[in-house]
Amino acid sequence: MSTRVAPIFPVRDLDATLAYYRGLGFAAHPWRGGGYAILTFDGAELHLGVDPSLGAGAPHRVTAYFFVEDADALAQTWLAAGADVRPPEDTEWGKHEGVLIDPDGNIIRFGSPAPGG
Repeated sequence: MSTRVAPIFPVRDLDATLAYYRGLGFAAHPWRGGGYAILTFDGAELHLGVDPSLGAGAPHRVTAYFFVEDADALAQTWLAAGADVRPPEDTEWGKHEGVLIDPDGNIIRFGSPAPGG
């Protein structure tokens, strides 16, 4: 038995969100029927689904976590691409973690082992 998981990020504008994530190095695979897409990045998978209720006052934020080899390098890559990134910091649980916030408020937390951890 094999299990995979992929969070589904709600988005307002699929085309704009696809362009945003492509600019960060994700491969994008839109569903030809519209309104939905799959993103892949270094073995990770995120799904995007248009949610017309976004912006109507109700929070729809979703969070995903990426385990990466070098959180600092990824943060620099995404910062250079113009993304809203909180640089990685060491945590008490032995990770060096940063945060990316996409234009719809969805969050990708990413982390690597803390130095000396």
